[in-house]
Amino acid sequence: MKLLRAATLVVPDPEATAARYAQWFDYRVVERGRVPVQLAAAWGAPGSAGKNYLVLAPASGAEIYLRFVAGDTPPDYRPLRSYGWAAIEICVSDVLAVNDRMLRSPFTIIGPPRELDGLPAIFPMQVRGPDQEIVFLTQIRGDLPDHDLARAESLIDKLFILVLACSDLPTSLAWFERKFGLRSGGEMEITYSVLSDAFGLPPDHKHRLATLIHGRDLFLELDQYPAQSVARPRLPGLLPPGIAIATLQHPDIASIGGPWLAPPGVRNGVIYGGRASGVLSAPDGALVEIVATA
Repeated sequence: MKLLRAATLVVPDPEATAARYAQWFDYRVVERGRVPVQLAAAWGAPGSAGKNYLVLAPASGAEIYLRFVAGDTPPDYRPLRSYGWAAIEICVSDVLAVNDRMLRSPFTIIGPPRELDGLPAIFPMQVRGPDQEIVFLTQIRGDLPDHDLARAESLIDKLFILVLACSDLPTSLAWFERKFGLRSGGEMEITYSVLSDAFGLPPDHKHRLATLIHGRDLFLELDQYPAQSVARPRLPGLLPPGIAIATLQHPDIASIGGPWLAPPGVRNGVIYGGRASGVLSAPDGALVEIVATA
């Protein structure tokens, strides 16, 4: 079973953001509404109650979603500079064709297509959206020995990895392993141009990162952020800016044990399907929403 269900991004105008993702990413709106009071409380963000939101799905029809929620961004927020959910990673079938499309789009290319050090099977690029969201667009060109990576079924397909910025990588790894029974997919040090650029570090600076897997499904990347990083700025009562929530599925939500930001409850809508969900705060305050699979 694949655990990744959705990513929630805070944006000033969800309708405008959704229109961009429809035009440039071939996504489609599958749900729109206002955030229920109980759901906002579960997020620890009561001020988000009543805010407009939209849920989008990829052209392939994969049931892994992007949710855009209306919200304000603190004036001191900068992407790739603070702890928390830092980027969404979407699989693509042809990264060079996607690069050509992005050159014509309102998305800014911050990392052109480039093979990763020692990982020729992975061919990524990175963009920053008009809402300051960071999106990795990655073509998978081969298999890895110990785990599987998603293969795109449309030019721009589904969310398949979420990237977490950490103040202490071992602490965050241990938390996810303990809470959800995940296992490490390995640690490495690589040149990471978009992160070096964000912090003004030399291009050849090495950054430490790790991955987490469930079965053979790799779906989380944890990055050790430089010492200059800060806590994610957040307006009182609202969701954190940028990528605010990672939503994961779990077969036994009761086994997780909390502590929940609010007691889990049954939620409706395409992401939840009438099943129970609750939200945890990971190290550094990142929000992790859990949806029961039954």
